[in-house]
Amino acid sequence: MKIEHVAVWVDDLELMRDFYVRFFDGKANKLYRNPEKDFQSYFITFREGARLELMKRMDVNERYPLDMLGWAHLAISVGNKQNVDYFTDRLIKAGYTCKSQPRVTGDGYYESMFLDPEKNVIEITI
Repeated sequence: MKIEHVAVWVDDLELMRDFYVRFFDGKANKLYRNPEKDFQSYFITFREGARLELMKRMDVNERYPLDMLGWAHLAISVGNKQNVDYFTDRLIKAGYTCKSQPRVTGDGYYESMFLDPEKNVIEITI
């Protein structure tokens, strides 16, 4: 069994697509539109097969606080400590909010934490 994809509602589809393509080497499919439901989405496929679905519908527009019950973050494995440092530096230089610099956590992960353009928490880890 494997998780096929994770989906997130977004406000700006193009901005979010460009972020995950530019910074995490994702490949986006052609924009899917369902005019009946006023729904649009992109699937972003990453090198090892994981997929992220970015979804937009005009009636989905309420944002929740960062710390609440439910999904907490999306973790992206970049392979090694050097890559965690590289991605962290790249995102900082591009002006994205770093919530946590690279560090070894109490459970042994080497990670940094960022906010994507719409304030979703991204963990960059080995």
